[in-house]
Amino acid sequence: MAVDERGVRKAPEAEPKSTGLGLMKGLGVTLKHALRPSITQQYPQEKPDLPPRTRGVIALKEANCTVCYKCSRECPDWCIYIDAHKETHEPASGGKGRSMKVLDRFAIDYALCMYCGICVEVCPFDALFWSPEFEYAEYDIVELTHEKEKLEEWTYTVLPPPFIEDGAEVPAEVTTEAPDTAGLAAAYAAAPSAGPAPVAAPPAGAPVAVGAPAGAAAAPAEAAAAGSAAPPVPAPAPVEHADVALDQETFERVLAELLEQGIDRRVAEGRARRAAMVAARTKAEGGS
Repeated sequence: MAVDERGVRKAPEAEPKSTGLGLMKGLGVTLKHALRPSITQQYPQEKPDLPPRTRGVIALKEANCTVCYKCSRECPDWCIYIDAHKETHEPASGGKGRSMKVLDRFAIDYALCMYCGICVEVCPFDALFWSPEFEYAEYDIVELTHEKEKLEEWTYTVLPPPFIEDGAEVPAEVTTEAPDTAGLAAAYAAAPSAGPAPVAAPPAGAPVAVGAPAGAAAAPAEAAAAGSAAPPVPAPAPVEHADVALDQETFERVLAELLEQGIDRRVAEGRARRAAMVAARTKAEGGS
């Protein structure tokens, strides 16, 4: 089929591109950035000053852990391993023995952890914290499972929370009021009963034990009315923890070295405290 040449549109001829102009623009951008001062930190000679909420590693405060298993149950990666056993402690003043859990192992596999922070959020006793530590790489993937001793060392590098911003509302403190024991005593005295005489109510400022049985409050009052002092109840024996004192010499030496390097004081104090605790534990293990 014949096509009329007059009905065919011809594309305009492309103008020759100037390669020199684009090259000069690129060299200008390169020269502008080359003349700027470098802002790269010379790691590892210079340590970064990380913010308090940095998700570095998860630190464990073993003294606060009650072995409730909430962190391991809520972990989506199942990278928290907890082993514990039960011990029965004899009561100080007679009665039934008290059973409690003792933590044997608390380990986190950082080869599986995705740093979601769910374990830190669900812990009801503030035993897990975010630490800005990030130098925990290993040559073998098996060694990325850190035990509770290592997690305890990271607690000394946990930074304090930031200050409240100007203009922010401070939450009101939660105050628990003591029950109206005077009203309860008056109602008990007005009601006819064949039981023993009501016990005088304690003063308004006296502390009231929540959840204590009624007989516990009546026993001291009856003993005072009879003219005999109640025998002192011995306090329960405190739970012993394998704590060591801070090595003050190591703390001051490391703190002075870090401050000379220009590191922020709160970051330097955390690292010096960790080094002092490691040195104290090493001396304790060597001396035992």
